[in-house]
Amino acid sequence: MRPHPLRAPALVLLTLALLLPLHPAPAAVEPIERIVAVVNDGVVLESELRNRMRTVVAQLQARGTQLPPAPVLRRQVLERLILERIQLQIAERLGIRVDDETLNRAIRDIARRNGMDLDTFRRTLERDGFSFERFREDVRAEMIIARLQRQQVASRVTVSDQEVEDFLSSAQAQTRRSYRLAHILVAVPEAATPEQIAAARREAEEVLRRLRAGADFAEMAVAHSDGQKALEGGDLGWRRADELPSLFAEVVPRLEPGDVSELIRSPSGFHIIKLVAVRGDEPHVVEQVRLRHILLRPGELLSDEEARIRLEQLRERVLAGEPFEALARAHSDDPVSAAKGGDMGWLSPAELPPEIAEVVRELEPGQVSAPFRTRFGWHLVQLVDQRRHDDTEGWRRARARELLHRRKVEERLQLWLRQLRDEAYVELRLEG
Repeated sequence: MRPHPLRAPALVLLTLALLLPLHPAPAAVEPIERIVAVVNDGVVLESELRNRMRTVVAQLQARGTQLPPAPVLRRQVLERLILERIQLQIAERLGIRVDDETLNRAIRDIARRNGMDLDTFRRTLERDGFSFERFREDVRAEMIIARLQRQQVASRVTVSDQEVEDFLSSAQAQTRRSYRLAHILVAVPEAATPEQIAAARREAEEVLRRLRAGADFAEMAVAHSDGQKALEGGDLGWRRADELPSLFAEVVPRLEPGDVSELIRSPSGFHIIKLVAVRGDEPHVVEQVRLRHILLRPGELLSDEEARIRLEQLRERVLAGEPFEALARAHSDDPVSAAKGGDMGWLSPAELPPEIAEVVRELEPGQVSAPFRTRFGWHLVQLVDQRRHDDTEGWRRARARELLHRRKVEERLQLWLRQLRDEAYVELRLEG
């Protein structure tokens, strides 16, 4: 058997929301439960494997991907379940929990994404053969794993200002192209022997040979890939040039749509990339508003009602012709904007607190809002002007930091998952 594949769990919050109608499961557990894998001090049951198999088969069929032989698919799905079980065991030791209130909010969000209220959603699940309680626990498990990965990997990754500057000046960041990619990884274990590396290389070369001979990439990914997207046919989705993993950054721009790369070696194993499609990029234009603002914070010396009345009086003075700037300097409890006559500068609606953004949407340039309450206090806002602004440079800088962080997380997550799998005690009892 080749090295253990690596898996990061596909988020139930997204997958089930998109594919809910597609994966029926048995309403009752089989009377005899066979163990298909021992994982440290836990087990994976045949019913768990069978239910996950049904889900994965439905997903692949929905994408039009030809199914690999059943034993191959069972091995892939079992490996994903094993790695999920390992992560849940670690999370339990670390005390990572998802409380019922948080879980209920997540499930209500899934129902909303499916266009249903919670009761309708539950009835739909049960009609399609799902146990609602089992569904809840599946969602809880996915949320726990996501928290564990953030704690153990993502929160430990930093991106320096110099890294952002270097990235923005690189040739990779200058292009405005985006790429649709598919990926196959034939993994090698940590501290692999020369024989293990040679075996993985032979398998990767055989996969590449079959791809060059016309084999379907998605089918080969499901059957052979150890990448995180294997059961999605290896689909990595659209990636901007500056989003490409550093391992692929030099390779992908040289491919034409439909091309498959040569083998790409990394510490994780041997990678194969297919360029599915290419598209251009557009400037990042945002709607912006320029505001002036007066804030009054109720407290011991100013009651809530007194704050509202005072802002009503200030509004009347503005409407009578007094400069908003002078009143903001004299009365606002926001020292930063008060020093500038209440000027908050140019902001996009997304940068404003939602309550303020909602009020501003109803204003025309020059208009002053009625007093309104937020968690910060009582506000009076004047819309000075609005514009469409090309924020491409600022957006690129923020994106660069985000993408560098994501890239580091992806690379370290793969290594972390491989280490977990290699260090765990796993006894496979899957037949066939």
